[in-house]
Amino acid sequence: MADIIQLLPDHVANQIAAGEVVQRPASVVKELLENAIDAEATLVKLIIKDAGKTLIQVIDNGDGMSTTDARLSFERHATSKIKTAEDLFQLHTKGFRGEALASIAAIAHVNLKTKQERDEVGTEITIEGSTIVSQEIVVTPKGTSVSVKNLFFNIPARRNFLKSNTVELRHVIDEFHRVALAHPKIHFTFYNNGSEMFNLPVSNYRQRIVNIFGAKTNEKLVPVEEATEVVKIVGFVGKPEFAKKTRGEQYFFVNERFIKSAYLNHAILSAFEGLIRPGAHPSYFLNLTVDPQSIDINIHPTKTEIKFNDEHTLYAILRSSVKHSLGQFNIAPVLDFEHDSNLDTPYTDIKSVVDTPKIEVDRNFNPFQESHSMKGQASAFKRPSSGHWDSLYIGLESKKITPQADFKDMHIEGEEAASSLFEAEASVEQDHKTYQFHNKYIISAIKSGLLVIDQFRAHQRILYEEFLKNLTVKEGVSQQLLFPLQIHLPTPEVEIIKQLKEDLEHTGFVFSSIGDELIEIMGVPLNVPESEVSIILEQLINDVQHEVPEASFSAIDLLAKSMAKSLAIKAGQPLKKDEQEYIVNKLFACKEPNVTPSNRLTFVTVGIDELDKKFI
Repeated sequence: MADIIQLLPDHVANQIAAGEVVQRPASVVKELLENAIDAEATLVKLIIKDAGKTLIQVIDNGDGMSTTDARLSFERHATSKIKTAEDLFQLHTKGFRGEALASIAAIAHVNLKTKQERDEVGTEITIEGSTIVSQEIVVTPKGTSVSVKNLFFNIPARRNFLKSNTVELRHVIDEFHRVALAHPKIHFTFYNNGSEMFNLPVSNYRQRIVNIFGAKTNEKLVPVEEATEVVKIVGFVGKPEFAKKTRGEQYFFVNERFIKSAYLNHAILSAFEGLIRPGAHPSYFLNLTVDPQSIDINIHPTKTEIKFNDEHTLYAILRSSVKHSLGQFNIAPVLDFEHDSNLDTPYTDIKSVVDTPKIEVDRNFNPFQESHSMKGQASAFKRPSSGHWDSLYIGLESKKITPQADFKDMHIEGEEAASSLFEAEASVEQDHKTYQFHNKYIISAIKSGLLVIDQFRAHQRILYEEFLKNLTVKEGVSQQLLFPLQIHLPTPEVEIIKQLKEDLEHTGFVFSSIGDELIEIMGVPLNVPESEVSIILEQLINDVQHEVPEASFSAIDLLAKSMAKSLAIKAGQPLKKDEQEYIVNKLFACKEPNVTPSNRLTFVTVGIDELDKKFI
């Protein structure tokens, strides 16, 4: 049999390996920013166009590279970070595998300019798909500039799998946040399509958080600080009242490297137990400093997962540290053992002499005496006087009973009372056609059995079709607010609201102004409470960031889904009879009453045959 195993060409192997390191434009942003930090840069500039699909450029003022290093940096497994396998457990840099630049160069057009401080001129290298096109001497400032253009130009299938610009931009911003939060001593700037999105000067950690997430974030932060032999914890957690429905602002850093850990996240949630409502997620920005030998970073290509030697101890320390901070700053509720001051004896009465109460006894009282003889006795429940006895007979002349008096209005209790009992219940059944069960389901009787409706899902379907109609016809009804409602949001989220402003106005929202971090609302859709507006926008922004498509109708559809989900009556809310009947009638007037906008059942039917089987 002929030999069938062969070595792959370098350019094919590079493209296969690039799929692990570079999954989307945000992956390139992460690798280039970390390289700039490893070069000890103090100023880093990120420039992107079309969410990184067209251009990703990172400029830094770091150490730069020599001509030989610049050429060698694009070779696979070429790195200056480690020399032996033992160095993997003494890592103090972000990168160490030497794969990033080689992987990026395999699937994009890359231009590198770099110069060391002691050199008079620098080096410029241009690479297209792992092929070096040119290498020249160039005049450039100290540091390195890497431009990545036309990502995935030679892998069209991977490029087609990229999401919309809005989604890809969100991932890029997330990676930028993770790097910028871990290094507050570095000045970062971020430009998107020619406009400045972030300008983060050198600051302390708290100010860096505020600069990224907005000025209102400052009042939400509770400092956490703990130092032990195992770990040193420094950072902030959000106050319980500011917990969100989504996991947006949750950041763990281990030795200045962003990580994801469901185990440590559970430690934070357990510290907040009893302080936040179920389903809510607290925000946190925590830096953990541990011995590099006690962790293993080399278990995932993206380096966001870490193995700890002693996770249980770390869990306990983290949980107790957060709980201690919440209690120390009077965030956690405390038991109040103080008694009511109204029960205290006044100070002036402490030494006063209390007289023995006098008891008066009516010795003439006879309990067996007739009631008419007790007219002179005092009564605790004295009936008010009805006046002179003549007043009792006034008006009786008009109420004389004649022999032809009609007795049809008189109700006489007799044998018919027992037989009419079920007829009365039947009449009640006809008056009340619907019933609410466990404040979650609406039950109604139909010919074939019972109809059980999920009130949240049914109302979601009703609102979805109403919002979709308003958005399509562009005739949303608005109710004006007496005072403008101001909502503070981070800059990226304000940009999303700007994109959706026109569609939101069709649903009934009226915006008076939209600033960099402040949105002012003058009107909201009809029947939308003012207290729910911020929750609706938060849910909407989260939905848009994760799954908004390019098509305008799909964006409108997503907007209608998100608003319907936020405004629908939740399980546990009691409904009046007319509200129950409204849900039932409006549901079956919908075009698709069977399912919610997310294709989940709104109601089920229980047939009489099924009920009969239960009694066999």
